[in-house]
Formats: sequence, structure tokens, C-alpha cells
Amino acid sequence: MSVATPPATTPPKPGPERVQRSLGARALARPEIGATAAAIAIFVFFFVLAPPFRSVEALSTVLYSASTIGIVALGVALLMIGGEFDLSSGVAVTAAALSSAMISFQLSLNVWVGAAVSLVIALAIGFVNGWLLVRTKLPSFLITLSTFFVLQGVNLGVTKLVTGTVATSNISTMDGFTSAKAFFAGDVPLGFMTVKMSVIWWLVFVAIASWLLLRTRTGNWIFAVGGNQDSARAVGVPVARVKIGLFMGVALMAWFLGQHLLFNFATVQAGLGVGNELIYIVAAVVGGALLTGGFGSAAGSALGAFIFGMTTQGIVYAGWDPNWFKAFLGVMLLLAVLVNLYVKTSATRRK
Repeated sequence: MSVATPPATTPPKPGPERVQRSLGARALARPEIGATAAAIAIFVFFFVLAPPFRSVEALSTVLYSASTIGIVALGVALLMIGGEFDLSSGVAVTAAALSSAMISFQLSLNVWVGAAVSLVIALAIGFVNGWLLVRTKLPSFLITLSTFFVLQGVNLGVTKLVTGTVATSNISTMDGFTSAKAFFAGDVPLGFMTVKMSVIWWLVFVAIASWLLLRTRTGNWIFAVGGNQDSARAVGVPVARVKIGLFMGVALMAWFLGQHLLFNFATVQAGLGVGNELIYIVAAVVGGALLTGGFGSAAGSALGAFIFGMTTQGIVYAGWDPNWFKAFLGVMLLLAVLVNLYVKTSATRRK
């Protein structure tokens, strides 16, 4: 009598080993880690040296200053993650405010109609920037530099032609102004302090952009396009649509800030905005966005703008000569780039 031999079983193959990363390595891999350290250092610096900086009113002022930078810097940061630049964002803010004011006033329309038409114009400018980039393959630096000069000339020329001056007429008595001011530039009491509506919208936009980048397929596409667009295209990423969409995102943020400025002051100067495009880019870089694309975060851009707000107001509260601000800005940019480079290198070694 023979004994049945059980069939031989093949031992299961071990699965791919999962690399466990330490908490420190995961923290260093975050784009905004350098900006977080810089924000804490600058806050402590001015908190110690400038007594007025310690008040709640000063915090409200810092947040407002940061929001006027951070709203557009957010769009610029997402565009930089996608591997492109926009040098026209500063004058685009002014163009959006001017078109909204002049359309409303010259045609005697409700200001909400003027704002809506201005939004269409702003999105069209962003679309043209992206479309030209995709069609011509020229660097975004050259395309948006051309847009910068065109918008700067149009802002001054059209405003002078329509109004006879370099500023728009006061629209504070027009239909819809009160509700538009409350939406774009109202005051929001929080109990312990009052902040401008721009601060609330800024934080909402950062939360939406963070969700978009980290939780959606579109976010993956943005990182992929910024990292290597040829590889992204090879795996089916719609590179052209992503890039055009990112330029339109910058235009949307520029339009929103333009409406805030218009309804906060009821009039706009045509020469505003020149030079601000560099501040938006620096805020994004300080917040961890790489100039080479494929790396960065929405929260980092907010921290970069917050650092700007603290520095701008901190110098005033400390009683220093504000002419030194640009020198401080240049040093801060260089340090941010070096810190980001060090952090990225350290994170790579710890993988």
C-alpha cells in the first residue's frame, strides 16, 4: 500500500520591499520646510527687535500685506511647479482692475458686469500666453516678457485715451459697489482682530490649490509636466492643456487681486504693478518652488508671502530705513535657494 504524497507547494514570492522613511526624512522632503524655518526665524527676529510688531493690529496688517502678494504668488507657484514663468502677472493685476473700472464707468453698468467682463479679458490673456507657449515652443520667459510690455503700454495708453488722465474715475457711487466691496475688500471681524476679506480668500485659495495638487489627477499632471514634459506626454498627460490651464490660473488670481485693489480704493492708477511680478516669483521660490519645475507646494507659496509681509511691515515697525528692503529681499532670496537646495539634497540622501 502506497502512501499518497501531498503536492508540493511553491512558497509565495516575497513582494517588493517597502522602503520605510524616517519622520525626519519625510519632513525634509516637504517643499515648504525651508520657508517654515525662515518664517519662524524672521518672526522671532522682529518680535524681539520691534515692540509694535507684537500687537494684534500688527498681525492683521502683516496678514493683509501677505495676502496681496500671496494670492497671485499662489498661481505663479503652481505655474512654476509646471515648469514655466509668467513675467506679466504684475501688470495683469492692474489691467484687470483698469478694465473693470472703465467698462463699468464709461458704459454706466453695474460694477459686477464690469468685473465679469474683466474676468473674461484676464482669462483670455492667460490663454494667449499658454497657447503661444505651446504653439511656438518659445521660452515662457520671452513670451510673458512681451506680454508684460504690451500690457504696460495698453494700461497707460488706453487709460489716458479714455479718461484723459492716468487714473480711472471714482466708482464708489455706482450700482453694485457696496456688495462688490464687501465681497472683494470688506472687513471681517474675528473677535480678537479684524482682517481684510483678501486674507480669507487667500487662505481659501491655498486650501483649494493644496487639494488640487495633492489629491487630484490634475495635480499629478502638473508635477509630471514640470518634472519632464516629454515623459509626461509619453504616458498620456495632456501637456498643452495643463500648461494653458496654469497660465489661466495665474490670470484668474491676478484678476481677483485687481478687483480687490479696485474695490478697496474705488480708483486705480494705470502705472501700478510694474515690478510686482518679481515679488510673486520670489515668494514662490522662498516657499520651496524650484526654478526647474516639478517641485513645490501651495502652502509654501503662502509661507513665502507671509515672510514678505513680515519683512515689509517689520522694517516699518522697527523704524528702519525702508530703502533697505530690496537689499534684504535679495539676501532672503539667495538664502532661500540655498536652503531649498540643501533640503532637497539631504532628503535624497536619506531615501
